[in-house]
Amino acid sequence: MKLAARRVKNAALVLEDGSFFLGYGFGAVARVSGEVVFNTGMVGYVESLTDPSYHGQILTMTYPLVGNYGVPPYDAVDEWGLPAYFESAGVKVQGFVVHECCRTPSHWNSAESLDEWLKREGVPGIEGVDTRMLTKKLRVKGVMLGILEVCEEGVEPDVDELLREVKHVRDPNERKLASEVSCSKPVSYGNGRGKRVVLIDCGVKLSILRQLLKRGVDVVRVPYGASADEVLDYRPNGVVISNGPGDPKRAVEVVDAVKGILDEELPVLGICFGNQILALACGGDTYKLKYGHRSQNQPCIDVKTRRCYITSQNHGYAVSKESLDETGLRVLFVNANDKTVEGVRHEKLPAFSVQFHPEHSPGPLDTEFLFDLFVKMLGD
Repeated sequence: MKLAARRVKNAALVLEDGSFFLGYGFGAVARVSGEVVFNTGMVGYVESLTDPSYHGQILTMTYPLVGNYGVPPYDAVDEWGLPAYFESAGVKVQGFVVHECCRTPSHWNSAESLDEWLKREGVPGIEGVDTRMLTKKLRVKGVMLGILEVCEEGVEPDVDELLREVKHVRDPNERKLASEVSCSKPVSYGNGRGKRVVLIDCGVKLSILRQLLKRGVDVVRVPYGASADEVLDYRPNGVVISNGPGDPKRAVEVVDAVKGILDEELPVLGICFGNQILALACGGDTYKLKYGHRSQNQPCIDVKTRRCYITSQNHGYAVSKESLDETGLRVLFVNANDKTVEGVRHEKLPAFSVQFHPEHSPGPLDTEFLFDLFVKMLGD
């Protein structure tokens, strides 16, 4: 009896601490670098992979099987002309790490497999990795820089070369990552008859736009770097500061713009990165978390009612509670697990923000009501 040929491990993930993981490649043949992070969600890989907040990162999924329901069609659009099933126009992660990549998906809305999609998008993936071991390492040591390489079939990666190269990988958080995933020019949405909201695009998830639009709000999406005067020229009824990647302290242009907007006492809503920006604009501080919050099951507590909400999250930085004393901001939500700040509100100004994602996608719908509160603040 003829034995089947042994499959060559043609992919490798190496970390800056000198550890490495060998596996099998899928998606694109490529070598990429970035910050290696993990997400503990069981589903939602399509939304996560297209979330601009993952720009600059190599994403690891802790759930063992990924890709089983495939990838929906790209050409499907919603009633506002936005891609119906995605959070942006394409995959935003640098690379993808899973235990097992399903190449034969089963779902009525699947147009292609995860492997085919990433290959078309030019993004490499590695499977056959002990993602539990990798995640435990990142939890103990913190997120690390890494290199992911997928070679041609039959070619093995040069691990020694990769380990030398990873020592020189530049931390993507040193760049203004939010500016790299923002729109290039203003874009308007809506029928022109609703309240006008200016959305400062730091890497916005399209579901945030959908939540505003379905409430009858007209939205003007402006690029990263838009000044307060440019925002105010649209005569908005309110302003939203979006999610986005990277260190919020690098986004000095957005912080300065929000300072000017707050002076006009307009309603302001910050989401994720926007929560950190609001805190910085009011004189608060932010810091980097050891391994961040990335999942769809983070419990957050309303400090006033003590009610717990289950939330979707994707961030590596947080607002310092101790820095808020002289800012006029008060804590609105805290994380039930590590007690980090999950939201703030201003005592005198009509401004509040949350660290989690009330637009969900993926995740529970618990906090979608926050959009209703913001729209109510816009007035009749």
